[in-house]
Amino acid sequence: MPRRQSQLIPADQHSGQIAFLDWQPPRPTTLLQDAEDFHRELRDFREFNQPTKIEQRQFESLQVPVYTNEFWTSKQRKGHSLHEISYRACYKPQLPAFFIRRFCQPGDVVYDPFMGRGTTLIEAQLYGCRAVGNDANPLSRILTKPRLQPPLLSQIEKRLWEVSLPSSLSTISHSPSSNSGPSTADLQVFFAPKTLAELCGWKDYFHHRQQTRQFDKVDAWIQMVACNRLTGHSKGFFSVYTLPPNQATSVDSQKRINQKKNQQPEYRNTKALIWRKSKQLLRHPIPNHFLQRKTLLFSDSAHKTPRLPSEFVRLVVTSPPFLDTVDYIQDNWIRMWFCELNIKRKNIWQIKSLEEWCSRMADVLRELRRVLIPGGWIAFEVGEIRRGSLCLENEIVNAGLASGLHPNCILIHSQHFTKTANCWGISNNSKGTNSNRIILFKK
Repeated sequence: MPRRQSQLIPADQHSGQIAFLDWQPPRPTTLLQDAEDFHRELRDFREFNQPTKIEQRQFESLQVPVYTNEFWTSKQRKGHSLHEISYRACYKPQLPAFFIRRFCQPGDVVYDPFMGRGTTLIEAQLYGCRAVGNDANPLSRILTKPRLQPPLLSQIEKRLWEVSLPSSLSTISHSPSSNSGPSTADLQVFFAPKTLAELCGWKDYFHHRQQTRQFDKVDAWIQMVACNRLTGHSKGFFSVYTLPPNQATSVDSQKRINQKKNQQPEYRNTKALIWRKSKQLLRHPIPNHFLQRKTLLFSDSAHKTPRLPSEFVRLVVTSPPFLDTVDYIQDNWIRMWFCELNIKRKNIWQIKSLEEWCSRMADVLRELRRVLIPGGWIAFEVGEIRRGSLCLENEIVNAGLASGLHPNCILIHSQHFTKTANCWGISNNSKGTNSNRIILFKK
């Protein structure tokens, strides 16, 4: 296939600065219609100068090949800048890119039933595919949709300075303790009073715009960026030093952090930080086709998506919740307060029983089989949990077989130290930190 030249929006129209050169438009490869071509590529893969380790695993009467190598870069910021927001247990954009480039052509439908921060969808749309996403957590839509329909920086700047924010808590229209949410005292262990007043002002503004049906893509962008800047471990966030932004700690834990570090929340200018993060997210050029694609986003349970047509999807790239490893509600409680979300715990999967988890995954895979076109692919990413004693890829292969899918291979991406591993102070590839385990199915 000849290389397709992507038409880019000039940097001065969208990013307001000269385009950085650390991201390049996706380079198509030859579409792999034959699974054996993919196996041959994995066996011969040498992009990072490492030979592929090959083994076979037995499932019922079927042998499934397992390929282990470093299949994409371990560098943290080699993807498009639009990806650079935090969400718990998200994967690098290079993971979906690896499969999109090999199994899709521009215009094909790429679907993620557990879309999280929207990594698969953004990468698919950058490539020219049609992105379809689903997540039972409504926060996912707030984080994803604005980056699939980004406004111009000039529009963001204009809106930021148009909005009037309160300068003190005494002037806000309602207390953050209303609607059974966190109290002012609770939130002030994270935010200085003036910062908290501004955040409440932003909440009032978004609420009013939604109620009056004036809420537009510029408002959605600002809400998304503010949501991403709420708490973190540097002065680029609204809060005092706390856990990384994808994991909000409790009020009591933050009190202990403040005491241990002898710190008090300092004022953060919310408009200035939103503006700075917006420029970072939009620093790379955006292909014309990216803005022209229409996306479908749902908030259904992944095992039952009746609004998604049968035989509609070319490729699924996704990663489900890993048993009870991540508590998405607890980790996002401050974001939920800011976005006025009341998520019922029963709607977010946090399953303790391996047997129940496997049953749910079989239901999901059965639904994915329904929406796949004949010859379509599923790249289903899981990880090691329980200190590596349980490799969920084996369970997913069995669940896929029970759902009528053919497991084509298991691909284990293994790499050297990354920021994540170092942050948690653990050894390379321990606790599943630096490895992705992908089961590839074909319909």
